Amino acid sequence: MATSSITAFWAVSVLLILVPGADWAHTITAGLRDRSVLPAVGGLLLGYVTLTGVVAAGVAALVARTPAVLTALTVTGAVYLVWIGAMTLVRPAAPGVSAEDGAGASWGARLAQGVGVSGLNPKALLLFMALLPQFTDPEDGWPMGAQIATLGLVHTASCAVVYLCVGLLARAVLGARPAAARAVTRVSGAAMVVIGAVLLAERLTA
Repeated sequence: MATSSITAFWAVSVLLILVPGADWAHTITAGLRDRSVLPAVGGLLLGYVTLTGVVAAGVAALVARTPAVLTALTVTGAVYLVWIGAMTLVRPAAPGVSAEDGAGASWGARLAQGVGVSGLNPKALLLFMALLPQFTDPEDGWPMGAQIATLGLVHTASCAVVYLCVGLLARAVLGARPAAARAVTRVSGAAMVVIGAVLLAERLTA
């Protein structure tokens, strides 16, 4: 696979990652609430690895051609985002203190939540389907699935760097400012609610 194709995709991928969305909101919340941002960010990355595997296997194209399946996926992802955002709004936490119990939820729970945020995001799935194939070459010596997997992993690696920086920066800047941290946490929760509601509205009115 040509290095130029990977580099071009990487540049586009980074620009898309830098646009704040549900992933940013989830990462900022984790940076202010959890002892470590690794579970939350790891969950997001695992979700993208899963989407990469789905696209590489050709399943995503089948899902896109099946309205009922795509609708169910969109509604599930949208409702999940709204639920996470609502819980964050109801129980905003001070820096380093879990919004659930003050002792911090388990790594597994935070990891699963991150997988849900990225893996159940239907727009991310459609983005993968529309974007990744444009940087592949059917005449290349690599199988198409291997090319898509490579690009997906490049995107995931970029997400790892950006989201770790976002989470750690949120903690460093707001860690000693509990009131500001709670305000930012509420904004992050509201952002997830709005994103989920918009996704839900788009699908139900389509």
